[in-house]
Amino acid sequence: MATTEAPEESGLAMRPSLPVKLAYSLGQAAQNGGFDAAIAFIFFYYSAVLGLSGSLVGAALAVSLAFDAVVDPVVGSWSDNIKSRLGRRLPLMIAAIPLISLSVGLLFSPPHGLGQTGLFLWLAVMSVAVRSFISLFNVPYIALGAEMATGYAERTSIVVYRALAGLFASVAVTAIGFSVYFAHGGLQRPEGYPGFGWSVAALLFACTTVCCLGIRRYAAALPQPDQAPGSMLRRLPSELKEIFANRSFRLLFISAVVIFAAMGANASLNNHAFVFVWKMRSETIQFISYAYLVGILLGVLGAPLMQKLMEKKYVVIVGFLLLIANWVALQGAMLAGLYHPLGDAAVLPMQINSWVAGIGTGFVLVAYPSMMADAADEHEYLFGRRREGLYFAGLGFAGKAATGLGVMVAGVALDMIHFPRSMGHSVGASLPEAMQFRLVAIWGPVPAIIAIVSLVILASYGITRARHDKIAAALGR
Repeated sequence: MATTEAPEESGLAMRPSLPVKLAYSLGQAAQNGGFDAAIAFIFFYYSAVLGLSGSLVGAALAVSLAFDAVVDPVVGSWSDNIKSRLGRRLPLMIAAIPLISLSVGLLFSPPHGLGQTGLFLWLAVMSVAVRSFISLFNVPYIALGAEMATGYAERTSIVVYRALAGLFASVAVTAIGFSVYFAHGGLQRPEGYPGFGWSVAALLFACTTVCCLGIRRYAAALPQPDQAPGSMLRRLPSELKEIFANRSFRLLFISAVVIFAAMGANASLNNHAFVFVWKMRSETIQFISYAYLVGILLGVLGAPLMQKLMEKKYVVIVGFLLLIANWVALQGAMLAGLYHPLGDAAVLPMQINSWVAGIGTGFVLVAYPSMMADAADEHEYLFGRRREGLYFAGLGFAGKAATGLGVMVAGVALDMIHFPRSMGHSVGASLPEAMQFRLVAIWGPVPAIIAIVSLVILASYGITRARHDKIAAALGR
C-alpha cells in the first residue's frame, strides 16, 4: 500500500491524498485495538476469573499510568527533534511495532500458579510495557496526523479516517473475543484468554506495519524543523512548562483526562454489569458492543457535519451530554425499581443505550484531536515553536487515563462494595440485590458525575473558527 506521493498543497493548505489517508488511518489500531478494546477483557479476566483483588488490578494499571506520565512527554519531545530520511515520526513508530505485539500477547498469558502478588506483578509489568510501547508508536503517529494537513476542516477529515479505522479495529477485536474464544463457556473460561491475546497482537502487527509502509514517502517529505539544542532531559522541563503556559492546551488536557477517566471506569465494569446484573449470556454481549461501535461510526461521520453548524467545542459538549444520558437512563430506571429487564430481554434496550453513547463518543473522538491540532498552531503563534509531539503526548496520556485512572476507580469501587472474587468461576452465579444496586451505581451515575466536571472545564475553551483563521493567516498558512 506504499505511495510515491509527496505532500500535496492546495493554495497554502496542505492535504494528503486518499491512499495516504487510508494507510495512515490503520495505525489507529495500536490504540483502539490494543488497550482500548482489550481493557474490558483484561479487567474481567484478572478480577473475576483469576481472582485478583479489584484494588490490586486498579493499582497495577495505575503503576502503568504513572509510567505514562513520564514516557509520553519524553516520546513527544524525542519525536519533535528527530531528523532522518524517514522524517521525524516514522523511526519511533517502526521500532514500536514488534514490541507492542509481544507485550499485548504476554499481557493475556500470565504463567499458571501465580498468587495475588505474582498476578499483580505480572499485570503491572506487562501493562507498563504495553502502554510504553503504544506510546512509542501513538504519540508520533497522532502528531504526524496534525502535520499532514494544515486546514481547519482538512484536519478533521484526517481524524475521521483515523477514527473509522480504529472503529473497525475495535469491531475485529470484539468479534475475535466473543465469536471465537468466548463463544462456548463465556467470559468465565480462563483458557480462552491467551489465544485471544495473541490474536489481537497479530492484528495490531499487521495494521501498524501496513500503516508505516503506506505513508513512508509522504512522511519523509514533510518539513523537519531544526532540532532544539541540548539534551532531551535538560530541555524537557522547560518544554513542558511552555506547553502548559498555553491556556487552550491546559483546558483540553484537563478536560480530556477527566472525561476519559469516566469513560474508562464505565467501560471496565461493562462485563460485570452485563453478566451479574442484567444476566446476559456472553455470546449476546457482543451485540451491545456492536451497537456502541455503530453509534461511534455515526458520530464520527456526523462530527464534520456538526462542525459546519457549530464550533468544535460544542460538538464535544453534545458528545458529553449523550454519554451522560447513556450512563443514567437504564441505570437510573433500575436503581429506582422502574425497569430491569433480564437476559435476552435486556439486549435491545441496552443496545439502544449503547448506540446513543457511541454517537457521543464519536463526536468526542473526532473533535478533541482536531481541537488539539488547532491549539498547537496557537502555540506556534504565541511562542514561535512547533510542539505537536508534546501536545499529542498530552492528548495520548489523557486518553490512556481511560484505562488507568478509570480502571483504578472501578477496581477500588469493586472492593468497596465487597464484590466476591469467586464470582467468575461459576457460570450463572447470582449477586444479592443490594450488591447489584451498588454495582450499577458505580457503573453509571458515578461516571456521569465525573463527566459533568469535564464539561464545566471545557466550557471556557476559546479557539473558534475565526480565531484559528487569524492564527493561520499570521503563520502564513
